Amino acid sequence: MTADEAVEAALGALDLDTKARLLAGQDMWTLPAVPAVGLASLVMSDGPVGVRGVRWTADDPSVTLPSPTALAACWDPELARRAGRLLAQEARRKGVHVVLAPTVNLHRSPLGGRHFEAYSEDPYLTAETGAACVRGIQDGGVAATVKHFVANDAETDRFTVDNTVPPRALRELYLAPFEAIVRCARPWALMAAYNQVNGVTMTENRHLQTEVLRDAWGFDGVVVSDWFAARSTTGALVGGLDVAMPGPHTVYGDALAAAVRAGDVDEALVDRSVRRVLRLAARVGALEGAEPAVPSPPAHVDGEALAREIAHRSFVLVRNECGALPLDPARSRRVALVGAAARDARVLGGGSAHVFPARTVSPLDGLAAALPEGTELVHARGADLSGEPAPAGPGFALRAVCRDAEGTVLADVPLPSGQIQWIGADLPGGVTHEALHTVEVTGTYTPREGGAHGFGTRGVGAFTLTVGGRVLYDGTREAEPAGDPFEAFAGTPAEHGAADLAEGVPVEVSLRHTVDRDRPAPLPAVVFSLLHRPPRRDPDELIAEAVEAARGADAAVVVVATTERVESEGFDRADLRLPGRQDDLVRAVAAANPRTVVVVNAGAPVEMPWRDDVAAVLLTWFPGQEGGAALADVLLGAEEPGGRLPTTWPAALADAPVTAVTPVDGELRYEEGPFIGYRAWDRAPGGPAPAYPFGHGLGYTTWEYESLVVTPATARVRVRNTGTRPGREVIQLYVAPRADLAERPARWLVGFASVTAGPGARAEAEIRFAPRPFDVWDEEAGAWTAVPGQYEIRAGRSLTDTRLTVTLELD
Repeated sequence: MTADEAVEAALGALDLDTKARLLAGQDMWTLPAVPAVGLASLVMSDGPVGVRGVRWTADDPSVTLPSPTALAACWDPELARRAGRLLAQEARRKGVHVVLAPTVNLHRSPLGGRHFEAYSEDPYLTAETGAACVRGIQDGGVAATVKHFVANDAETDRFTVDNTVPPRALRELYLAPFEAIVRCARPWALMAAYNQVNGVTMTENRHLQTEVLRDAWGFDGVVVSDWFAARSTTGALVGGLDVAMPGPHTVYGDALAAAVRAGDVDEALVDRSVRRVLRLAARVGALEGAEPAVPSPPAHVDGEALAREIAHRSFVLVRNECGALPLDPARSRRVALVGAAARDARVLGGGSAHVFPARTVSPLDGLAAALPEGTELVHARGADLSGEPAPAGPGFALRAVCRDAEGTVLADVPLPSGQIQWIGADLPGGVTHEALHTVEVTGTYTPREGGAHGFGTRGVGAFTLTVGGRVLYDGTREAEPAGDPFEAFAGTPAEHGAADLAEGVPVEVSLRHTVDRDRPAPLPAVVFSLLHRPPRRDPDELIAEAVEAARGADAAVVVVATTERVESEGFDRADLRLPGRQDDLVRAVAAANPRTVVVVNAGAPVEMPWRDDVAAVLLTWFPGQEGGAALADVLLGAEEPGGRLPTTWPAALADAPVTAVTPVDGELRYEEGPFIGYRAWDRAPGGPAPAYPFGHGLGYTTWEYESLVVTPATARVRVRNTGTRPGREVIQLYVAPRADLAERPARWLVGFASVTAGPGARAEAEIRFAPRPFDVWDEEAGAWTAVPGQYEIRAGRSLTDTRLTVTLELD
């Protein structure tokens, strides 16, 4: 029996109620099984840096890769495909059929809160990276879910905002990555976004979900809603939405069966969507009688090694004066490592992209392991990133004790952190939401420094917080008004008191939470955290200690970072400044040591007002679980920083061409049209220049561009390594019209390739142009139109550093 025959046989055996249930989540992550037709329960899980599985808890760890901005900074689709294969491997290990990744929305504004979770400001680089990731996931027989369709480029009021996007911008920018991925990588699933586009909510947008996505592009997979995005039974089904998540309370299921019986919707539309779900099940091996699309998975991937490779390949060296990097271990007998994030690394962004790594290598860990014996490594905190407490982490030994109303222990499980996120069926074994009355996070904390340590909670409901036998809080936390329902659901961090603790002396800690069954929630969940804050120090004193450590060092490495309260899901950024006194810290250390290297641990652009005053600046994004090891590789020269900027970094927010992310009267107007990112910067010659342009990145060697040969579809580029060590070069191709007859950008990316060569050696790359490299979207004709004329094809190292140019005539 073929897969299609198995799908049709299963469909024909289902009654209306069962079909309607198949289109609705049965819980947070799964669709119902139908054993009578051999259909297993389809399991979904968030990505994109790792596969969480159905249990959103730290006791079920995941291999954690660098952020999508980091993956795009590699400019290497084959590496992205390997990342996808790892995600598929992790999905199989956790019993997951559908990975909710990749995110291919664009960096329209640097203020976008989930900037780190998307790839680039450029649709072609996004498409190439995203398509490779999709291929990799589906190489492993697991469905990739391309999201969020479409124009979900900011977080403010994301459930209700109407993004009004001109047709040309919609086609040339925001739809372009989705189209390329659908046509080239054939994804098995796609996620409909929360927002409206031009007055129609995406879960009901028949024009985009059916006429464009399916009819024009040929998409044959499942369209699943973003979680809680579906609002109308008939509107969603007619609009092309196949699956409404999560369950059990959705607009499909019983409501859909009732709508069919009432004559509000045709059962044929139900059958259409069920057929797509069954086809998905067949592809991932969840439908008996159908051969899965991938009968056996590809070769095993070493997750730790791949995470480390992606990290060092993604690091972008944007400044390197007088060869400050790499450090010479033989001449660096004393190294000062400065920054709170150097010890407690931030390796991934917040929100649904968050997973729990089994281990995290911090910059301090990585350098301590890599520096030769006899090198003195001194760490100074330098500056606190935030005054807020964070989930209990290093130094805590915790477990969760679940009890019923009589106090009987239902479960006692270890916790790697103070964070509890049990949603839907995601509970420890032997525990049900009906029986669960209290959860106690309990254990010991061994301080790494003495002083007044702050403790608090995140979550809503009743809590009792005890430290060292003393009750610091006993009360109820109410939900606060929030612009995003998920933020209201999880609550905001709150510090409740402090305890004077001695360094190295363990203390008992306990946070007991009483489950509130009367509190309205979209589905049963237990979500709260035990929070901790290290002792507050005088900021000037901390900076002075860092300066003292740096003054006598052969090199000073300052790690600066953002926090989860700066970059996460559910809100946009208010500014691009580093939190706390980190800018003051960098200036002070640089004044004390001219060999200061700054490592920027952020998933998206930040302002760096000190960038011209330091010897080197290395952007490491959110580098994943092996980030500290990869950082040591790059700082000490074992590996070259291989990254190039996937998005433009402004010197200041005020310079950025697009900063509007807040709707006005419910509407966010994309008034800039097709001009975002470098396309927009190019429109204002003579205006402020960015700190670093699109495509920029330095290595540890130099390159000469020797020849460029162009045809209407390809370019052949030859380069030579003119440095003293092996290196990798990312050759970038841009097209620039000689005359602008269509109000087009001044130039745009049409191709790229990576080559490697040893000192003095040559390398050559043949690069195929992007599809429709000379076309614009004709709004009147509703079609792509090639614009004849003369075009310059430019090959080089970045948008602004092109080395060779050839003119091409297009008739």
